[in-house]
Amino acid sequence: MAAGFRTRGQPAALAAITRAVASERPPGALLLAGPARVGKTALALDLCAGLLCLADDPARRPCRACAACRKVDHDNHPDLHRLAPSGAGLQVSIGQVRSLIGELALLPMEGRFRIAVVEAAHRLNPDAQNALLKTLEEPPAGAVIVLCADDEAALLDTVRSRCTRVRLGPVDPQVIAELLVERGLADAPRAARLARAAGGRPGVALALAAAPEALVVRGRLTRTLLDLTAADRRERLAAAPALLADALVLTDAARETPDAGPPDAAEPAPTSDDAARGASPSERRRAALALIAAWRDVARDLAVAAAGGRGEVRELELLEEYERAAAGIDSAASAAFLSRLDGLSAAVEAYANPDLAVDVLLLTWPRTPRTA
Repeated sequence: MAAGFRTRGQPAALAAITRAVASERPPGALLLAGPARVGKTALALDLCAGLLCLADDPARRPCRACAACRKVDHDNHPDLHRLAPSGAGLQVSIGQVRSLIGELALLPMEGRFRIAVVEAAHRLNPDAQNALLKTLEEPPAGAVIVLCADDEAALLDTVRSRCTRVRLGPVDPQVIAELLVERGLADAPRAARLARAAGGRPGVALALAAAPEALVVRGRLTRTLLDLTAADRRERLAAAPALLADALVLTDAARETPDAGPPDAAEPAPTSDDAARGASPSERRRAALALIAAWRDVARDLAVAAAGGRGEVRELELLEEYERAAAGIDSAASAAFLSRLDGLSAAVEAYANPDLAVDVLLLTWPRTPRTA
């Protein structure tokens, strides 16, 4: 396997991509499916680098040293096109897809292929998916389309059936810790803590490592949610602005690209109700989705703690808080809440009011017996 592949902890998926690069005959349409931030975009860019690499021997691609590989790394290769959700609704629109189809119809400018990577393809709206169907079924010569989807069920059956599917799963925490140490983002003890907190998602670990304040904010958010299991209705609703403000910090950290070394430790940036209220509609939607993602981790660990799984809680430093909050919480209520989280996450992505969704979650968050 070429040393230039950067994907970690996904042996089956990486083997499929390696074969596509070595054969120089990739599928015209590829669907990379798996949980958020487990490395789908990284794997897609590995494929792009391998297909566009200038090394003579296909087995050496991607070399990561030639001009084409460097352009892929810097996101300025003329034959690589990337789409991502935009606008207040965080959707990939039909206009973006039509523009992409026009680009793919042209001959490659420098490489052997023209490649399109659609990030968060589960946010392709129905019109955009329908517009993409014919191109997926009959891609132009030399064109490769890669869809990266957190939730493939959000894609039309007709879209999924036209793609070669590659599944990615959570990554072993040890692999994530080794990646952080290798990149100089954390020493071994801190890397182990970050890897455990990331829950099998290298993207989360890299974001937390690159922004030390994000780990502090995440811990504060977790403690707030655990405290709210003992809060009444008024206290819960009053906590919404602060929770969204902390989630905004996490979305900012997630957009940062880790550099060669960790930034200096610093106190977390202050958050306030004003920070959440002053956010744009798209920022509020991102904040709500980030909050729901963090909430899912807390709800999962709360259920684990309630079942007596001390060793499986991701944030061991908060084990006592988890066990205290879990005392007396009904397992059925926890399971129902996790299901509600998934439903409201999909609703927020589909233009539901993010503030209303957060209020619903606050009011249905399982309660300890003294406040039930």
